[in-house]
Amino acid sequence: MAFAITQTCCTDATCVSVCPVNCIHPTPDEPDFGRTDLLYIDPATCIDCGACADACPVDAIFPAGDLTGPLRVYEEINAEYYAGRDVLADVSVAPNFHRWAPPSFKRVLPSDFAPLDVAVVGTGPAGMYAVEDLLLHTSARVMLVDRLPVAGGLIRYGVAPDHPSTKKIGETFARFHDHPRLRLRLGTQAGPELAERHDAVIYAVGATEARRLGVPGEDLPGSLPAATVVGWYNGHPDVEPDAVDLSADRVVVVGTGNVALDIARILTADPAALAGTSIAPEALARLRSGKVREVVLLARRGPETAAYTRPELLALAARGDLVVDAHSPVAAVIDGAAPGEKAAWLQGVPRERIDWSAPPPDGRRRIVLRFHSAPVEFRGDTEVRAVVASGPDGDVEIAAGRVVRAAGFRGAPVPGLPFDEAAGIVPNEAGRVAGRPGVYVAGWIKRGPSGGIGANKACARETVGSLLEDAVAGRLPVRRRGARARLLGRA
Repeated sequence: MAFAITQTCCTDATCVSVCPVNCIHPTPDEPDFGRTDLLYIDPATCIDCGACADACPVDAIFPAGDLTGPLRVYEEINAEYYAGRDVLADVSVAPNFHRWAPPSFKRVLPSDFAPLDVAVVGTGPAGMYAVEDLLLHTSARVMLVDRLPVAGGLIRYGVAPDHPSTKKIGETFARFHDHPRLRLRLGTQAGPELAERHDAVIYAVGATEARRLGVPGEDLPGSLPAATVVGWYNGHPDVEPDAVDLSADRVVVVGTGNVALDIARILTADPAALAGTSIAPEALARLRSGKVREVVLLARRGPETAAYTRPELLALAARGDLVVDAHSPVAAVIDGAAPGEKAAWLQGVPRERIDWSAPPPDGRRRIVLRFHSAPVEFRGDTEVRAVVASGPDGDVEIAAGRVVRAAGFRGAPVPGLPFDEAAGIVPNEAGRVAGRPGVYVAGWIKRGPSGGIGANKACARETVGSLLEDAVAGRLPVRRRGARARLLGRA
């Protein structure tokens, strides 16, 4: 019986490194890596050893024959990836040794330079992958800093509470918090003294600002950025417990990415099903008393280019409360899509032509996908009352008491570092910050808000590799080691 990778795949490729027969693709050295929603197990090659399931940090891998309910489709999805492909053509058999291995730094050995003192700012995935590489592959001493009182970053405060398996990767990262060569400083704002007291500093601070839509009424009360809603239900210390008002019966979410789907799913979930999760108690109480009956997801383009991933859509559709607004030309695009195309994922999802001037129907809460609908105005006097969206049938006014702007994120300037306002990143080359020797970036502040948890592994590996190359070449500035000793209480 072959194994199959399911919805919660984080794509960090730990499973690839332990597979003895190279049956998991795409691997980090293949072009598709980072571009697919999941990694996939080839049922024809899998030898059912279970090594990948044991190594998976998010419990995403199961024997295909044991999958039930909404997960059953992943047996077909894994096999579908290999249909018509010859991914193993250049790999020997018995056993099929793969070329990829865990991170290594060619030509860089601990004996090539004195032990380094490195500060890493940020305890999210990018920061922790950098910490992992430094502790496992060098003799560096690491100071790990986060301004928040609880470690985890995106894992703790960005993953939806009803995705507990995804959050489990935080346990993998947390094992490094007690490493003898690491000092953890939470609730600490990173300042310029870090660069003075360490040989190198890696900033992995993410992308925390919401992208602006640039439409009239965007700042009306009742219009919220997605980060506020996500932080609210995850108990982020920067977000007040009463930040999200659920007194409206219809909420419009601008965007159809995975964050937008997370928000729609949480706002329409049965509160009883969330009671055993990590959701913030204050948020759960508000969901219990809230009046939301319908969440509308607005997509600028059509179903063939929607931003969500297949696993997130399948999870939403499996609940039975997803509807597609069938205004033209959406129905024709969905019906005409070939198997495997993005629009085809919606075949079988109920459709309805909706009167947006009317309130949502009574009864069960639901989520509506409306495509070809770019918001052009938020209307209201003292707060949002409607969203005007343009589309093939002209403008339509959608009555709504709340709007969530889930149009993406961008990085915020880091004090003391250069910043590219247009791209929302710190300018860098392979993680090296322009004009700042010994200062590096990793994660979304380095490359922009793209890629999930696993994408940060290769990103951090590149940054650490640049740091070590600079150490060997003598390009790191001379630091005040006495100040470093005082910082750690050793002097």
